[in-house]
Amino acid sequence: MSTESSSQRPLRCGAVGVGRMGRHHARVYAEMPGVELVGVVDADIERAREYADKFGCKAFATEQELIDAGVDAVSIAVPTTFHLKSAEPFLKAGVACLIEKPLAQGADEAEKIKKLAEQHNTCLMVGHIERFNPIMRAMQTATEGTGEAITPRFIEVHRVSPMTFRSIDIGVVMDMMIHDLDVVLMLMGGREPDGIQASGVAVVSEFEDLCNARLVWNLTEAEGGGQCVANITASRLAMKTERVTRITGENGYIKIDYAAKSGTMIRRTANEHQMREVRDQLREGADLTDMDWTEL
Repeated sequence: MSTESSSQRPLRCGAVGVGRMGRHHARVYAEMPGVELVGVVDADIERAREYADKFGCKAFATEQELIDAGVDAVSIAVPTTFHLKSAEPFLKAGVACLIEKPLAQGADEAEKIKKLAEQHNTCLMVGHIERFNPIMRAMQTATEGTGEAITPRFIEVHRVSPMTFRSIDIGVVMDMMIHDLDVVLMLMGGREPDGIQASGVAVVSEFEDLCNARLVWNLTEAEGGGQCVANITASRLAMKTERVTRITGENGYIKIDYAAKSGTMIRRTANEHQMREVRDQLREGADLTDMDWTEL
């Protein structure tokens, strides 16, 4: 990858695969200041030409043609089974790669991609887009701004949608749940869980179309002890789309709706006085059945 300053010339980018996701990468590169969209690659050269004409760049049939055109960075958005094959020539050529999730169809291929990047000192990133969802960023900012980070005790995730017959070369875990596994691991500081239980079922495709996973972390004494449990459900057989994460801790609650780009945050300290009064009344045997919990 060239070390020439971006102030001297634009960053020369390309998109490999102009299907559902790749065409968005190409569009964003074409619109981004300081970036030149050099070209797009697709096994279907007619489709490549269609989007090359649309975004004002060149169409290529192979990765090597794009490399020869002098590209600095690429987005790889081909089917998952071709990620390693598509990324390899770019990584060897020192071209920075943003690879759509999942990184590969299995751990062995993912490790090969990682080693290629390390061996050739090439920048590599996986496109876990939910990290950059505006509502996710807003919730992180709000929490950091108060200094009251919520230590998760229970995380509940639902990511379900109707079957689209896309990405059926992999199961729902690698297709959809991987977003939430990434976010949950991030919430837990990158720590691997101490226990995992999971069950999946294949209904339409050759791989699981529905999966539920239960992840358990043993918390340290500094974290208050006990455990944190994450219950994650992913399905591509639902009647409607839902992408919601709920995080509950002793000091608060967060709900994130990725699709609606909305969120709710409730902090224990925000109404600590009212909660203390309620606890005192309960100890004294008060009848609070008419109290509206949502107004506390």
